[in-house]
Amino acid sequence: MKKKPTPIPFHRASLGKAELAQAAEAIKSGWITMGPKTLEFETEFKAYLAKRGGLKPETLHAVSANSATAALHLALKAIGLKRGDEVIIPTTTFIATAEVVTYFGAVPVLCDVEEDTHNIDASRIERLVTRRTKAIIPVHFAGQPCDMDEIMAIARRRRLKVIEDAAHSLPSDYKCRPVGTIGDITCFSFYATKTLAAGEGGMLVTANEAYAKHARINRLHGISRDAWDRYTLKGSWRYEVVDNGYKYNTTDINSGLGLAQLRRLDAMNAARLRIAARYDRAFAGSAVVRPVVRPDRTTCAHLYVIKVAGRDELYDKLKADGIGTSVHFIPVHKHPYYRKAFGYRNADYPVANRVFERSLSLPIYPDMTDAQVRRVAEGVLAHAR
Repeated sequence: MKKKPTPIPFHRASLGKAELAQAAEAIKSGWITMGPKTLEFETEFKAYLAKRGGLKPETLHAVSANSATAALHLALKAIGLKRGDEVIIPTTTFIATAEVVTYFGAVPVLCDVEEDTHNIDASRIERLVTRRTKAIIPVHFAGQPCDMDEIMAIARRRRLKVIEDAAHSLPSDYKCRPVGTIGDITCFSFYATKTLAAGEGGMLVTANEAYAKHARINRLHGISRDAWDRYTLKGSWRYEVVDNGYKYNTTDINSGLGLAQLRRLDAMNAARLRIAARYDRAFAGSAVVRPVVRPDRTTCAHLYVIKVAGRDELYDKLKADGIGTSVHFIPVHKHPYYRKAFGYRNADYPVANRVFERSLSLPIYPDMTDAQVRRVAEGVLAHAR
């Protein structure tokens, strides 16, 4: 009997001795919740973005959280989102982008996307603005930045805030500016499948000191200062609750993983880009539609999303061959809860519908071997139609 090849998972985080050492250091220190290693991670993270953008580190503020969803929630609270307000988002996104808007009793207003990049179609945004619109949340799909000049121009003209959902886009650049230094607030994800994988976690980055202060207070019950400091000799048991906050802090164990990953980020990014280039060469001239990257920006290639006819059939055949793939994303307007709650109509998002029906995300992670990349590409070409 012919031996089945070793399965290729859709994703596997690149973890090694550095991550183990950082996690162990956090455990040995006794600080297994938020503590000094989390503050170190925040400091190094903003320094990394500042260096990429030619900025001074002190011009940025980085506030860690236990997820990008939490960071988005903190960001919307920081800008004063209220019940009845509206926030414009792309319909092609993970549901968390819409979900955080509903936490306030506000309304996610869906915008169709670009067919080639799957990013929010900036040319459609302004017609969606009403007197109730408070913010725009562009989502940098798969790692490629949205049309931020156009989006920022609309926001400034209409007095709106821009909160970037950068869950996919570390490190990515838009016109030589790193994502994280453009909008009013940017929120990153450190979930297990992301380009920086801390297991769970997120980071809110802003140049606005007031927003950062607000987020720091609200990530831990609205307490007026870092609660962990109460348990050091320099601290005190006294504290004040100055806002109705949340339990959104991360831990030093996760931050230790984050520190190790941050220090390897550029190398892991280069590995993903090499894999993307190999896929590009393999699919050139075929019926497989490859991702498009605009010439004035870079992508970290968090995802490699192809478009094919018969997507579901291809998914099943690759799965049978031991190759894991996924779909990003089921558009917000297709989910039953959101259709019922907000009356979204399928016909209003024709581009997102076409994109969804044909899209398939292929494995792309730093530790993939050349043989694995070749096997995925050959499997796609063998079964795609």
